[in-house]
Amino acid sequence: MADKCDLCLLGLIILSSLLTGTSGVDHVFISSGENVSLSCNKALSGCKSTTWIYYNRFRRRGRVELITGGIKNKDTERHERLSLESDCSLNIKNVTEQDSGLYRCRQYVNGEQQGPDADVHLRVLHVSVSPSSSSSSSSSSSSSSQTEISPGRSVTLSCQLYSYDIFSCDDRVRRGVELLWVNQAGVDLKTDSRYQILSSSAPDQDRCIIISLTTTLLNEDDNREWRCQLTHRDHLETSVRYTVKYSGEKTLFSDRFVKTSTDWLYSF
Repeated sequence: MADKCDLCLLGLIILSSLLTGTSGVDHVFISSGENVSLSCNKALSGCKSTTWIYYNRFRRRGRVELITGGIKNKDTERHERLSLESDCSLNIKNVTEQDSGLYRCRQYVNGEQQGPDADVHLRVLHVSVSPSSSSSSSSSSSSSSQTEISPGRSVTLSCQLYSYDIFSCDDRVRRGVELLWVNQAGVDLKTDSRYQILSSSAPDQDRCIIISLTTTLLNEDDNREWRCQLTHRDHLETSVRYTVKYSGEKTLFSDRFVKTSTDWLYSF
């Protein structure tokens, strides 16, 4: 019953912030694999009074108390990736799409809440690769698994924004969130007939917006870069890039990402 009350209150908070234009809810966009710090806006000294709660209606455990009284709860799946800053901000290392959701910071003294909640919506941009035909037996579509393909075969890159909202994804698009596949020069690949670009929203899932790129690999694709970028009201928030790397007899390999400045380089 308490969980349902929290979710109802959450809906009212978000609705109020949208209608009034207040900044009571912070919105953070980030690419998977990066580190992020979520602000608590604390009013009290020290963090022993601080509690961080995570919400996501699409997860098996839709409400999880990550930090209680300034101490990490060890039974949470992300325990090893969490830490508190001196200002009680919540740090999350190596963010995954599973981390998307709403994070709420509360502070208590003698069991009574002090000040308003600090709410942060964390939205995670993630890309996976799905070769439609492979020279190996692997059928994995994860960006962190290994898949062997070759020029002349088709490959699909799926760029997905993971988000927790009580509002539809269509509404989020109307409020200025957009995903684009672009080339190294920043040109929208929709203008190139070689690429098939498909956009969709999934309001019944946590993958709020999806844009896929499908193309047939060419020999000259060696060192070619494709980038999925997320913009919010025409401002670039974050991006993920794929750079094709051939080796040997022009065989394409998918490997782990390597961080480069604000982007992620996926070597194939």
